[in-house]
Amino acid sequence: MATDAAAAAKGSPERSLGGRCIVVTRPAEQAESLCRAIQRAGGEPLRFPVLAIGPATDSAPLNEIADQLDTFDLAFFVSPNAVRYALDSMLARRPWPSGLRVATVGKGSERELMRFGFKQVIAPQSGFDSESVLALPEFAAQAVRGRRVLILRGDGGRDLLGDTLTERGAHVVFVTCYRRYRPDLDPSPMLDRARAGALGAVLLTSSEGVDNLVIMVGAAGITALREVPVFAPHPRIAERARAAGFQAVVETAAGEDGMVQALLSHFG
Repeated sequence: MATDAAAAAKGSPERSLGGRCIVVTRPAEQAESLCRAIQRAGGEPLRFPVLAIGPATDSAPLNEIADQLDTFDLAFFVSPNAVRYALDSMLARRPWPSGLRVATVGKGSERELMRFGFKQVIAPQSGFDSESVLALPEFAAQAVRGRRVLILRGDGGRDLLGDTLTERGAHVVFVTCYRRYRPDLDPSPMLDRARAGALGAVLLTSSEGVDNLVIMVGAAGITALREVPVFAPHPRIAERARAAGFQAVVETAAGEDGMVQALLSHFG
């Protein structure tokens, strides 16, 4: 099913990307729907993943926590990858406890949980970061005090959610269920297009991805990309892109729809 942004672009020729090449930097396994939306909007997606995702190097902690799920009051998944890697492992080991509530942030993670059969997912309806989650009534101090909260995440990441919940009286346990790493890719095809003025935009969807892109293309590559418009769906990512040297940074609404709508507004 097409996203709202893709559907709008398909039905509005004046809001077309006009064949422009759009660099999609999402991990390979997460890029397909965004690439299709760009194609439906008349653009040409160029895949250049700046993050790769794989299973955690040590599966023992995830297996151990699966056996303790009944002791938790709430399980929070930080991303679609956390949902996928955690539940693929845990549900192969045991059924999910009926009384253990699930929470996440972002529509993609919410959809992924529903794909696994969860009907009631706690998630913010606006805002797609830890601050938005912490503003939910289910995460207020009176709601979490004395509760055990499991946070399923990749290696590293922000600790704001866990630190704040701990301050509010919750007992928080972090478990790594996947790892992120920088791919080894040749950036020449992308940079050649940039130097020829044939690159329409770069989509950057994480601060870590900005840092990886800088390393992957090197100083000369950043010079080639400096004036290419960069679209970022969060203020932190936009700030990191500006700090990296990008001169035309567009902050978009969250999610794929937000990025595609911003592309259409910018180029249409």
